[in-house]
Amino acid sequence: MNLLLAGAAVLALTGCGSTTEPTARDTMAPEDAAAEPMAEASMAHPMVGGAEMFPNKPIAANASAAPNLTTLVSALKQAGLVDTLSGPGPFTVFAPTNEAFGKVDQAALDGLMKPGMKDSLKKVLTYHVVSGKMTAADLMAKIKAGGGKAMLSTVEGEPLTLTMDGSNVKIAGMGGSMAMVSQADVMQSNGVVHVVDGVLMPKM
Repeated sequence: MNLLLAGAAVLALTGCGSTTEPTARDTMAPEDAAAEPMAEASMAHPMVGGAEMFPNKPIAANASAAPNLTTLVSALKQAGLVDTLSGPGPFTVFAPTNEAFGKVDQAALDGLMKPGMKDSLKKVLTYHVVSGKMTAADLMAKIKAGGGKAMLSTVEGEPLTLTMDGSNVKIAGMGGSMAMVSQADVMQSNGVVHVVDGVLMPKM
């Protein structure tokens, strides 16, 4: 009898040892489990111009997919900066939309896109790039620390001046050019893009 009781106890203990706590997925109703991948898929990558932006892709690749950044991408290709913005960075890019470029005098823009104006075009584009990754929170913290104003050194060499306009970040370039951040914190594998509604101009 004692041997039989001992055997039963061993079997009971073995059964207990093999039991695991149910996970959240295990306790889901079938319809919930089926819905979970859909919920994960709907978890946003940000959309720029209706195109999904992927945080594991570099700036140049994501920009090329955005239908509202085609002028910027054409300018980057013309200036030979695509490889730079595909590199490791990190970079903070203030990316003007097609509508922003549409505010620039068309003759001036056409002139910049000519092959002989590559250096000038590169100067304008690198004026929109800051070394390092700066989120909107970082920008606003710098503005606050500066008493309402922050200066950022660009890759081009001249500064941008940032202030707050209500809850929006406002950027002033040299010579009176101005832009507002219309979409912040589009994360990239090599930095971050802030979409802006104006083209910022350095001294030419």
